[in-house]
Amino acid sequence: MKEVAVFWFRRDLRLHDNHGLYKALTSKEPVLPIFIFDTEILHTLPKNDARVSFIYQQLVKLNTQLEQFQSSIFIFNETPLEAFKKLIDKYSIRTVYTNHDYEPYARERDKQIKEYLKTKGISFLSFKDQVIYEKNEIIKNDGTPYVVYTPYSKKWLEHFNKNKLQSYNSEKHLANLVSNNSFSFPSIESIGFKPSTIQVPEHNISSSLLSQYESTRNYPALNNTSQLGPHLRFGTVSIRKIVKKAKQEPNQTFLKELIWREFFMQILWHFPHTQNKAFKPQYDRIVWRNNENEFQKWCEGKTGFPLVDAGMRQLNETGFMHNRVRMVVGSFLCKHILIDWRWGEAYFAEKLLDYEMASNIGNWQWVAGCGVDAAPYFRIFNPTSQIQKFDKKQEYIKRWVSDFQELTYPNPIVDHKFARERCLKTYKEALG
Repeated sequence: MKEVAVFWFRRDLRLHDNHGLYKALTSKEPVLPIFIFDTEILHTLPKNDARVSFIYQQLVKLNTQLEQFQSSIFIFNETPLEAFKKLIDKYSIRTVYTNHDYEPYARERDKQIKEYLKTKGISFLSFKDQVIYEKNEIIKNDGTPYVVYTPYSKKWLEHFNKNKLQSYNSEKHLANLVSNNSFSFPSIESIGFKPSTIQVPEHNISSSLLSQYESTRNYPALNNTSQLGPHLRFGTVSIRKIVKKAKQEPNQTFLKELIWREFFMQILWHFPHTQNKAFKPQYDRIVWRNNENEFQKWCEGKTGFPLVDAGMRQLNETGFMHNRVRMVVGSFLCKHILIDWRWGEAYFAEKLLDYEMASNIGNWQWVAGCGVDAAPYFRIFNPTSQIQKFDKKQEYIKRWVSDFQELTYPNPIVDHKFARERCLKTYKEALG
């Protein structure tokens, strides 16, 4: 059997500036690219999940590019352990290359694979690719992690300005792939899914969008968001290229948003319990109402609060929600109707195209007041005055809530003043 190196695609679905792929392609062995549709993850998803469709479409694109080098991707639809057992039967593998993944499940999975490969005399090498700084790279002088964004971002920028950012021209070394066109590319149906009607939009980080970002980013009616989230989540773009471009802009607001993403990622890394527990443990004492009927109305965008309903209907229809509206919608769930932030986090996890565990948990805990650098619990968004500030002409609301001014539109499920007082009382009782 010919010796090969394996490159395992995961959250890095691109051939250019891919760190782990570069390391594999510049090693001595020809490289066999693989992707695993992990059944441990897939069995929890709806059969028309838009993210699975997006991953599948990206793999088709990658495979077409690889065919120019008489190569193709070996696709598996099983657990990673089962996939590697099959690979080892078929090939003599010296090393498996991949890129780091920081989420709790991924860390456990990689540990298991590394240990299994070790018993077969195979090295498992993983590289930093989806962030600029990871794990312990940006920490306080005393060696502890930052739990407030502003000092973290200052240290991040200080490091970034001091050190040259390296990129990896993996695309220049594709001749070192295993020549193999024998893998039949599976249909999406054969992995148990069907194409989604929701498409992931192309991202836009044009100079005009970045230069106007600060002045327009809070107005949901304007189409002035980058749509970068899913592309960063699945690595169809290089974070290094995106950050370089954002850094060139005189206005650093967009860059600061990218730093927030890394801030939340290192929080989840250092405090994995935040996956399902409050960062500030005293907030786990809150007695949530968890009214299932009200939760259903929130999910469907039928609360009688137009900005909340517009956001939820946009999410359900497109897999996207404007960031300003996410704050309003999240605050409404936790504070107006006192439903556990974990319920909202799980619903977003199911629906958002750009779902990334660290950011989703970080932002939900922020809005509930129980996370790092969180909004104080007594900060309760008024969903009506938010319309005055950010959707005065109600363009966004009318786009998503077609029955907004009709008799069929529901009455508000709660009175704002009553909800605010009830929330303050409930939080105070929990926090002592």
